[in-house]
Amino acid sequence: MARKSILDLVSIPPAALTNAPGKNVIALNRMTFGVTSSELDHVNKNGLTGFIEDQLNPQEDDEKVNQKITSATLHIKYDAKEDKYPAVDEDRPLSLWNSTLDKLWPLADYKTNMAGQERSRPLEEVRVVSWIKAVYSRWQLRELLTEFWHNHFNVNPDKDTKIAVTFPIYDRDVIRKNCFGNFRMFLEDVAKSTSMQYYLDNASSKASPANENYARELFELHTLGSDNYYNSLYNRWREVPGAISGKPIGYIDEDVYEAARSFTGWTIADGATTGKGENFANTGSFHYHDGWHDNYQKRVLGVEFDPNQPPLADGNKVLDLVAFHPATAKHICQKLCRRLISDTPPSNVVKGATGVWIRNKDNPHQIRETVRYILLSKEITQGWGLKVKTPFELIASLLRVTEADFTPSSSLTGFMNQMGYLHYHWPTPTGHPDRADYWLSSSTMLSRWNLAYGLLNNQQNKLALYDFKAQMPAEFKTLAEGVNFWTERILQRAKPEEYTDALSKYLARGKSANLAVSTADLEKIIPSLIGILSMTPDFQLK
Repeated sequence: MARKSILDLVSIPPAALTNAPGKNVIALNRMTFGVTSSELDHVNKNGLTGFIEDQLNPQEDDEKVNQKITSATLHIKYDAKEDKYPAVDEDRPLSLWNSTLDKLWPLADYKTNMAGQERSRPLEEVRVVSWIKAVYSRWQLRELLTEFWHNHFNVNPDKDTKIAVTFPIYDRDVIRKNCFGNFRMFLEDVAKSTSMQYYLDNASSKASPANENYARELFELHTLGSDNYYNSLYNRWREVPGAISGKPIGYIDEDVYEAARSFTGWTIADGATTGKGENFANTGSFHYHDGWHDNYQKRVLGVEFDPNQPPLADGNKVLDLVAFHPATAKHICQKLCRRLISDTPPSNVVKGATGVWIRNKDNPHQIRETVRYILLSKEITQGWGLKVKTPFELIASLLRVTEADFTPSSSLTGFMNQMGYLHYHWPTPTGHPDRADYWLSSSTMLSRWNLAYGLLNNQQNKLALYDFKAQMPAEFKTLAEGVNFWTERILQRAKPEEYTDALSKYLARGKSANLAVSTADLEKIIPSLIGILSMTPDFQLK
């Protein structure tokens, strides 16, 4: 077989260059933000099942995470504005990411003069903390599911300052609180959250006519899914199969309209006028205003709602109907299997997970039980290369496997944008696509390579520092020995001789792979070596 060049290694490779990693490596890549050597050693010695069980029952963050958050700073800079506020150019410790609503809500008040950077700071701090936890938290599955649910229940803080200033509440008290919990309870927390209320305009929805934005996304994205939208086939609710008995197979526009009416009056106490010369309180918390609610009879998914129900009853009934619908179970389980296993998830695992989901509909740990089923399926250890790492996963996995001393900053947001990952500001309710073709365009691949290589060579604002010497077990006599060690460490498996030979020749500028090399000399070329490895499909895929 002909010798392969370095370009062959970073291209989608022929089968001869691609050997799958071990089962534990495949599984760990799917339930973490990247395999570390210590995690892999632990699983190889103690088994995968115990690791999964630990991950499904996370505890408080460990001391390393807490220390990283405590020592983290964010640079803030803006010019003075007349006599309204002075110029600022300083590094500040994180102080808002875990704040309560009463501390955050005043930042949304434009009657108070402050720079826009101050109002967006709560969001920026959550971004920084999410990076720290993704890289350093022991509870990797919780971080991965937090990212999954943020994407599923996507909000875009760019739409309204009120979303940006209350984003820490959305992250902590809605997404993280419920990521292993009960989906029906999760839905209600999302529906009542300040972030979702403003993002999908329900905060201003009143009877005659109701705003449909939230109700439509509730059906199309959050629950039944667009695959179960049947308006192209049926114009009237009673025509939908199963509707007469209150069990329609899916939804039509009429269900959306009626659901929107059910959520009128669900709003936020933001000091607005009620329309009768009175004002709401101005706390930023959820508020029900009966004067805005449409109290007439309704019909959703074939179920009749009597008129003049108690406060919140109509909206809660809609949440019951969509949360417990069989189509919702399949839609969510398919998304979970797509995230955890493959872009085309195995139908048998989706079917089994759907059954677990339905049987546990009243279980406070419904999501945990469903995820357990998926992670314990044999498919979780099979079929390497069925997913591509998102840019967030790619960088987190690189930092984890190299044991980097990582200092996240707001500049990361811009780097992620170049790779198509709009961290906490995806513009539409859909959230990021979860498929390989979106992440592997020619332009985004170049950005992926450049950022990874730049991080390793300390060119991206010195975001990461490395102690490669501490990770090497001993002196290496030849370049080939060093290349073999780092290849196996970064890719978590040995590679064929022609693979490492191509790497060695490239690093030795065409000289023999048996070139004598000192540890000091090897340290100088390790960033380039790992940079190349990070570009290969062996690292980009999982």
